[in-house]
Amino acid sequence: MKENKTKRLLKEGKTVIGTMVSEIRTPSIAQMLATAGFDFFVIDTEHSSFSLETVQDMIWAAKAGGITPIVRVPTRFGHHNLSRPLDCGAEGLLIPQIEEIDVVEQVIKATKYYPVGERGMATRKAPVGFSSVKKEEYIKWANENTMIILQIESRKAIENLDKFKMPGVDAFLLGPNDLSQDLGFPGEIDHPLVQSYVAKFVQKSLDLGIPCGIHLSTPDAIKPWAQMGMKLLVCSSDINLIVDSARKIVDSLRMF
Repeated sequence: MKENKTKRLLKEGKTVIGTMVSEIRTPSIAQMLATAGFDFFVIDTEHSSFSLETVQDMIWAAKAGGITPIVRVPTRFGHHNLSRPLDCGAEGLLIPQIEEIDVVEQVIKATKYYPVGERGMATRKAPVGFSSVKKEEYIKWANENTMIILQIESRKAIENLDKFKMPGVDAFLLGPNDLSQDLGFPGEIDHPLVQSYVAKFVQKSLDLGIPCGIHLSTPDAIKPWAQMGMKLLVCSSDINLIVDSARKIVDSLRMF
């Protein structure tokens, strides 16, 4: 039973860097991202066709490569949607479209064992390599190392942010595109109103003492927010990394 190094780094106030994977199904993507130096990556099951078997294969490869696997679940609702990726060995979950305190309470209930929550007991599974472990030791380890990140994507969520501080919540991640849509400017993440709400999100997170972050396409877009105090940095995606890098190669050789 290994510690969740990404969760530890965040608790120590350090910056962690990851990316999103939603199309590349080969488990070797985990090793590629680890070799590139990422601390973690998010396996996206909200906007992908990944099966749970594919997710588990990626998680196993991530554990072998020393990179933290986090799963973005398809919905914030349903105990099984939250607990099954954890039984596959996910070291963290990203929960989308969080807005209400009662939903956060249900998330913690489904993902943490007693006394924090009521996660269904399944101890001899992937998280412990199918070994036989003392249940009390496993429960303590799982509660301490499972990372729960709430995805904040609306005006209402930002306004309710202070209500989401509770045992079991480890970090907030802003979804700027959905926020821009909620504010009436879909896709215009540079709009002054959207930017003002991002800044409000950062300040509220810092005041609460909960690590926060954002998912954006480029380092240049992320750097101003990192300078303001964001520590959970999700940059680009498997699609962008392949297509944009490939386009640069093609464009540079079209002159010949």
